[in-house]
Amino acid sequence: MRTRLAICAGTLLLAAVASATIFGSVRGIVHDPQHRPLPGAMIMLRAKSADWSKTTYTDGNGEYRFNAVPAGEYTIAVAAQGFVQTEQNVVVTPGSEPVAHFQLKLSGRIETVNVSAKPELVPTDSATPTTLVSRVDVARTPGASRTNSLAIITDFVPGAYMTHDQLHIRGGHQVSWLIDGVPVPNSNIASNVGPQFDPKDIDYLEVERGSNEAQFGDRTYGIFNVVPRTGFERNNQAELIASLGNFYQTNDQLNFGSHTQRIAYYASVNANRSNLGLGTPTAKVIHDAENGYGGFGSLIVNVDPSNQLRFITTLRRDYYQIPYDPDPFGAQNQAFDSSGLRDSQHEGDALANFSWVHTFNSKFLLTASPFYHYNSVKYRGSPSDLPTATSYDLSSHYAGGQVTFNANVSRNNMQAGFYGFRQHDDQRFGVLFNDNSGNPNFTALERPSGGVAAFFIDDKFTVAPWLTLMAGMRRTHFSGGVTENAISPRLGAAFTVPKLKWVFRAFYGHYYQPPPLLTASGPLLRFVTSQSLGFVPLRGERDEEHQFGVVIPLRGWVVDAANFKTIAHNFFDHSNVGESNVFFPLTIQEAVIRGWELTLRSPRIHNRAQLHLAYSNQVAQAGGSITGGLTDFSLPEGFSPLDHDQRNTLSVGADVTLPWRVFASTNVSYNSGLTNGVPPPDYLPQHPTVDLSLGKDFGERYSASVNALNIANRHLLIDNSVTFGGFHWNNPREVFVEFRYRFHY
Repeated sequence: MRTRLAICAGTLLLAAVASATIFGSVRGIVHDPQHRPLPGAMIMLRAKSADWSKTTYTDGNGEYRFNAVPAGEYTIAVAAQGFVQTEQNVVVTPGSEPVAHFQLKLSGRIETVNVSAKPELVPTDSATPTTLVSRVDVARTPGASRTNSLAIITDFVPGAYMTHDQLHIRGGHQVSWLIDGVPVPNSNIASNVGPQFDPKDIDYLEVERGSNEAQFGDRTYGIFNVVPRTGFERNNQAELIASLGNFYQTNDQLNFGSHTQRIAYYASVNANRSNLGLGTPTAKVIHDAENGYGGFGSLIVNVDPSNQLRFITTLRRDYYQIPYDPDPFGAQNQAFDSSGLRDSQHEGDALANFSWVHTFNSKFLLTASPFYHYNSVKYRGSPSDLPTATSYDLSSHYAGGQVTFNANVSRNNMQAGFYGFRQHDDQRFGVLFNDNSGNPNFTALERPSGGVAAFFIDDKFTVAPWLTLMAGMRRTHFSGGVTENAISPRLGAAFTVPKLKWVFRAFYGHYYQPPPLLTASGPLLRFVTSQSLGFVPLRGERDEEHQFGVVIPLRGWVVDAANFKTIAHNFFDHSNVGESNVFFPLTIQEAVIRGWELTLRSPRIHNRAQLHLAYSNQVAQAGGSITGGLTDFSLPEGFSPLDHDQRNTLSVGADVTLPWRVFASTNVSYNSGLTNGVPPPDYLPQHPTVDLSLGKDFGERYSASVNALNIANRHLLIDNSVTFGGFHWNNPREVFVEFRYRFHY
């Protein structure tokens, strides 16, 4: 591998990632036509996509409450003797407490049961803009069900896009993944490109964009909470999914699950491969094969009405070839010549977490969740690479847990808890000097370790049915290469306009993200010094966020608009080693990211079509010196766009059910172009793409669909930031057929 430096820069970002509760709750009140409280009314809460339900009765004040409700979409039905049965739809997110109010009508002399559907409730107790993507969205959105796809994020979440094979959202890439509300610690930012989860295992994906409450950690750019399939949605049923398309691609899965009144289980195995893996440095797709396999398992046991046990495990292995530009005189190779490279990367990931959920009564809930996570990457260059050949191995072990206590007392919805873990890394970096320079070959081994401990407390106080105030604080202690402490206050408010039901939100908060543990010593440090570089210890990123927005429900349509500004000090970024796939973290003195976003989601129009839209206009700039990691100590003047600064992104899609059990989905994406690597306003070309999926159900067991991504085959340079092998072109047209077969066992 040709490279001007080789660095064993293992990353340890011991971040206080989102420490969320697993559940939300639902409460409300039932009145008669004279608006008097109605005691003894039966309340039935039913999941829309699973065989999950709960029943309770209103108390003497006509009030009811459901605790420990998993995130998702539900229907609440109310029945009382002498009144018309009524129901509403409600969306539950972790930590939320939607309120559903019912005013029943008297029934006629002839006893009949009528169901009157009402628009879905929008959150009235949160300052956080949230996007909820369902299992149906995963199955219908073109290309979203593929194992290595993040289309369920980029098609539905404003300001989210892929560049240099990494997901970016809101101008950053420090995001948190949670599974069933439990954080998955991963400090190795930008070292892995493989998927965290297979989208086919997801029941719902909840995406939070900033305005994080204290219980939801310190990563300001995005929180992705995966609510997995559990088996409650099936009864001894299995599903076989297989696909075949151009570039010799296939994505296959076998999943099965079932449930009783007390136990539910779900498990899956999957495999995938393609000759189009990572983003290519030219229009040609060369040396770009990828393949992987994995498994997922979920088990839920309801021991008794007060205790539930939940266990989740995942396993993945992935392999990637690193594409190259075969023309030594090409534009890409004038910056870094990749024409002779034949590099590859192996990745592994394993996760196990266990949760005990204890309900004391309708007001108090305790969750305790220990976890273990393993993550690894092995990068290999050809031993004959000139002038140097490098190899890089990194494996990380995380062990920890979170404990959260929820209390709903009077007008307060409070959460308090602890989140922490210890991490140990094994990092090995080797350099072979093939240039006859006389430099001795070396292998550097580092075994850093560190830990994070975070305490948090949050409270949502309902001043009135139309006003909720939020306050919280998170205290984080980090110990590793440096020792740091931070106290991060959060304040928010949600105001509901009576009758209109518009919800205005406002938020102000501070965040602290603990730093990676970057080490360089011995021959490695001497080699770095010989390249006219220096090493500066990394410190944590400290952010300040301002955000306000509004949610507008109208006849089942929901419009969500938000304006935000994030000011970051010691902004985390990354840089690659030469033209290789080896990355090391660094921090920039200051970054300012500001913008506004809009999402729109329609109801099911005439039971046929549903529309969605996500738009973002943002500016991501940084300035000052490199304050951590490897640096040449140069001081750029003023602020300039980050390499992933993209001013406008738009995604518009539709899912339509046609006669004869035919369905069609489409998504149109527009990206205005990333910075061209020179002073603004020079940007790369805009690149709209159109994706389409057309399918048919053949009875209850069989279905088939044809998917076409980038139908127009608009193939052009979208990134020249010289990362992951250099320049990047967007993917050419992909066409594949997917088959699904469902059966009982």
